[in-house]
Amino acid sequence: MLTHLWFAFFAVSFISACYQWLINGQSEIFSALVQSTFDMAGLSVEIAIGLIGVLALWLGFFKIAERAGMVQLLSRLLEPLFLKLMPDVPKNHPSHGSITMNIAANILGLDNAATPMGLKAMQDLQSINPEKDTASNAQILFLVLNTSSLTLLPVTIFMYRAQQGAADPSAVFLPILMATSASTLTGLLAVAYMQKINLLDKTIAIYFSAFAILLAALASYLVSLPTEEMSATSSLLGNFILFGVIMLFLGAGWYKKVDVYDAFIEGAKEGFEIAIKLIPYLLAMLVAIGLLRSSGVLDNLLAIFNYLFTLAGVNTDFIQALPTAFMKPLSGSGARAMMLETMNTYGVDSFAATVSAILQGSTETTFYVLAVYFGSVNIKHVRHALGCALLADLAGIITAIFAGYLFFH
Repeated sequence: MLTHLWFAFFAVSFISACYQWLINGQSEIFSALVQSTFDMAGLSVEIAIGLIGVLALWLGFFKIAERAGMVQLLSRLLEPLFLKLMPDVPKNHPSHGSITMNIAANILGLDNAATPMGLKAMQDLQSINPEKDTASNAQILFLVLNTSSLTLLPVTIFMYRAQQGAADPSAVFLPILMATSASTLTGLLAVAYMQKINLLDKTIAIYFSAFAILLAALASYLVSLPTEEMSATSSLLGNFILFGVIMLFLGAGWYKKVDVYDAFIEGAKEGFEIAIKLIPYLLAMLVAIGLLRSSGVLDNLLAIFNYLFTLAGVNTDFIQALPTAFMKPLSGSGARAMMLETMNTYGVDSFAATVSAILQGSTETTFYVLAVYFGSVNIKHVRHALGCALLADLAGIITAIFAGYLFFH
């Protein structure tokens, strides 16, 4: 599927560029396309270099946790759930611990920690994958959970809204929680349908109920706080937990008489190797995405949607926020730029800018996550992973727009 999709990105971009040249008279369009390929090639290396430090850091700490037995301890917390959701993964497998940490980091909005833990989990799952170039059921479920990105503390979005002068920067908290929850639930249901997972199983129901109660309680507490205090508390909670995990790993290693420095160096070397391996996969995906942006494909899509909704008599106030929705599955930085542009153009507290912020927090960058996670273990055949992930994206986008109208229109 990836091969056909990648080729389609190039083909559609070329057709769009020809249209811009022949119909709209934009003779410079091909120059923009060529420049885009060079820009994206440079960006792929920049991202990989940025990942080197983060991966080396966290895989270094994770190696300490492994030697101290902390990973095995963490895996026991959610192992009964994982054995039901991922029946192909054996009991006491190390992937359970890394998956638990990745999910926790995602929920808390700790992207810098979530990615290294996610790559470690993908490698652990690859170790028991019988077909090394094809995604296993467990790897697909794990990837979709990451692309749907259930996040409780979208601190960066609060920060951008505050910088732009929003009257209430955290007003989008509940709408984002609704959108990201819908995305995650849809992704889970789609994978469960494809893999015939019984989500009504007693064990799964107990874990999900407990998780929903905990999530609702924490969300209720945060909503009760004043705006400034909510943002500060979210940031403090996330960073305290992050550094607390580091100290927990180090303390456990010290207690178990692990050579923590040697373990850290060994893990950091693994992180370096993974980051370098990612460059070809990032290069391929980012160049294709850059062509879509430069060729005007996304602008044409926006015009088509505007025409169709106007024709149907539907309120189109949300259309100005759709560039963020179009970019989000393709590029995190691109979606962020679209969100900020919408804020600058229409005002940070405008309906379009508010919906754009909700969209930014509704899902993860699907194609980037797919390229990084599957690329790190050389998977070429993604099976139903992309379809389920894009379905989750669609659910998140629709819910984000609905929540925007519900809370702000």
